[in-house]
Amino acid sequence: MRVLIPTPLRSYTRAGHVDADGETLGALLAALDRRYPGIRFRMVDEQDRIRPHVRVFVNAEAVFDLSHGLRRDDEVRIVQALSGG
Repeated sequence: MRVLIPTPLRSYTRAGHVDADGETLGALLAALDRRYPGIRFRMVDEQDRIRPHVRVFVNAEAVFDLSHGLRRDDEVRIVQALSGG
């Protein structure tokens, strides 16, 4: 499936999108981490929850649970909130 990567994480992938597989969101992020070591930790905390500043959309629907099922034709968009003043 197509995974859209936000600018702050492109230092890992060197691309704005990558192709990856996984039956669940958690499996997909694990697959990305195997290919791009360290990327998962930027999105998922030590309690296995999506970090507060990260949003994941599957086919434009917000997803908050790593057990959310995925299909091969899904598009996953990862968004990171920016803060500052």
